[in-house]
Amino acid sequence: MPFIRSFHINSSKTHPFPFNIPAVKFAKDISIENGITIFVGDNGCGKSTLLESIALHCNLPLIGGFISNNPGFEAARLLQPFVELKWQRQTKNGFFFRAEDFSDFIDGVEKEKMKINLDLYDLKGQVDDDIIKRMAEGMNHSLREMRKNYGDNMQAYSHGEAYIKILQMRIGDKGIYLLDEPEAALSPLKQLSLMSLILELLKGKNAQFILATHSPILMGLPGAALYQVTDDGMEQVDFKETDHYRITKTFLDDPGYYLRYL
Repeated sequence: MPFIRSFHINSSKTHPFPFNIPAVKFAKDISIENGITIFVGDNGCGKSTLLESIALHCNLPLIGGFISNNPGFEAARLLQPFVELKWQRQTKNGFFFRAEDFSDFIDGVEKEKMKINLDLYDLKGQVDDDIIKRMAEGMNHSLREMRKNYGDNMQAYSHGEAYIKILQMRIGDKGIYLLDEPEAALSPLKQLSLMSLILELLKGKNAQFILATHSPILMGLPGAALYQVTDDGMEQVDFKETDHYRITKTFLDDPGYYLRYL
């Protein structure tokens, strides 16, 4: 059973940004009653803005904070007065996750570690190395938070493995989970691992997933409601009817068909 039944952007404005992007213009009484809803479309169509707006309206957290005070979500904040959600049942559980936020978080941990090591450099030779290491780790807030939430060995994982590990740790059996282009961090095999994780959690009927993706693999999630966003509208389609599937299949069947024109 889903938490959110539908969403609607109640505005007739067609300019300026973000009111002029297709996903915002055509977001009228969009049903998301399935356990999985997927938005697809070309770059710039606004599918990520839709997810950001829903996440902000639900006050869902990011991996490193909240959308409400993140400078990168101005479009979602501008749309808030116009966002309407119809609930089947309400929850405050869940999160919004972008691959780029994950990368920024891991990079931030590394940068903080380097800065602290430089700050403690003058103690080298005067204090035991093991004590300096413990001091550095004690000063590294990001590292402590990562270990508390995800375990001691996150930095030992590959990028894709760490991404899946975080999702496994953060996704519970009751909540709304919005994933923006998760394939950016995942190989095709790891995308199948994500599919397996999602399908397993949906068995409990207490999780709802909303994705924006370019991946034909993720578009094939069984039972998903798939909306394709174009300049002309937002239409529910089968994944084999999407441009992403058609172009990918044509290329894999005959790469020369496209390469001869490049």
